[in-house]
Amino acid sequence: MLLKNANILVVDDDADVLTAMRLLLKSRARNVIVEQNPGNITSLIQSQKFDIIILDMNFTSVIHTGNEGVFWLKKIKEIDKEVAVILITAYGDLDLAIRSLKEGASDFLVKPWKNDKLIEAIGEILDKKKSKRAKAQEGLIVKSEILGESVSMKDVFFKIKKIAPTDANILILGENGTGKDLIAKAIHDNSLRKNKPFVKVDVGALTETLFESELFGYKKGAFTDAKADRKGRFEAAEGGTLFLDEIGNISLQQQARLLTVLQNRQVTPLGSNQPIPINIRLICATNLDISALANENKFRKDLIYRINTVEIIIPPLRERDSDVVLLAKHFIDLYADKYLKQPFSIDHGFTNKLKNYHFPGNVRELQYALERAVIMSDNNILNEEDLVFSPIENNTMSSASKDLKLETIEKNTILKVIEKNNGNISKSAKELGITRTALYRRINKYDL
Repeated sequence: MLLKNANILVVDDDADVLTAMRLLLKSRARNVIVEQNPGNITSLIQSQKFDIIILDMNFTSVIHTGNEGVFWLKKIKEIDKEVAVILITAYGDLDLAIRSLKEGASDFLVKPWKNDKLIEAIGEILDKKKSKRAKAQEGLIVKSEILGESVSMKDVFFKIKKIAPTDANILILGENGTGKDLIAKAIHDNSLRKNKPFVKVDVGALTETLFESELFGYKKGAFTDAKADRKGRFEAAEGGTLFLDEIGNISLQQQARLLTVLQNRQVTPLGSNQPIPINIRLICATNLDISALANENKFRKDLIYRINTVEIIIPPLRERDSDVVLLAKHFIDLYADKYLKQPFSIDHGFTNKLKNYHFPGNVRELQYALERAVIMSDNNILNEEDLVFSPIENNTMSSASKDLKLETIEKNTILKVIEKNNGNISKSAKELGITRTALYRRINKYDL
């Protein structure tokens, strides 16, 4: 925060001090209020927000102990913990300064002060407040258990902070196990709708018959087992966020019904002719890449544009090298606490094995491997032998590697390059050494 935007209160029983402070600060700050009577501090800070309060330490007491200043400092902090307080006195006392700082003062100055020193002290305090607020905002992203220090995850955090306060529809792309549901929850938790419902639906698991009743609801008697009215997920999320996971797996018929609801902003429950207005923020997720969704034989382009105002691509764990150990330590501490074990440390071999593994199952696979390691370990130091990776993922990878047909190799190579370039066809074609047209022909050939 700049000094010119600051709101400052000066409290001192010396009228000359107040005059000098007002003349010094009025041309530099947005607003400067001076007050001789400390008894008015409470009403002043309750009526308006101050960034800094400059407070005298001695008022009516004959013996200048500074106790009055400490008393009013405590009162101020009880009302507003965030306001910065600079204590000022004519009696320099190191013990008193230390006591004041322990009670929450931001700085301590001795009369007569030097104007440049006072302005410098105020500027430093305002800079610290600004930095603290910025860090607090960054912390909002972490509260949904999203951890990451890699460049790719910092980009994800940046996008969340930008788009969360808006009502834009969001499409989250990423492989299975990358934490798409956590990203969706973080967006909701940092939005203006955070105090309203967050409703998650795995639409890929819904059959054709369940899709409409689950999402749009139904009236009593709409079908054989409809024995009472039931709200659908759209209505349940009213005012909040509706998260549709695995959106890439729904049929074209289901896509058409969903598109109609999103266009009209209303749902009609089964068995009813009365549409119900909806007010929701939509977040969708899929493990398909954007090029697969662009295939109109599988997904409607008009629906993509509806659900994809902004897209967030969650990087796979193999592209987050610097995050693997960070996440590992988090999960180890989590499961040590869950299973009532002593805190664990990890040795060099354990760390190397983590870093050299490709994690086809992403963060989910890492989490399960570490839970197993914590459960099975007999001591509080985890070594290389304690880290066993999922046979499910390994079997999948080994069976895939056995297929050495030329077409299979070409198809897998194209998929990997397109995924690496986040669906950018021009970049992918250049990396593969072929033209865009040739790449599109192969995409159609392999039905990618």
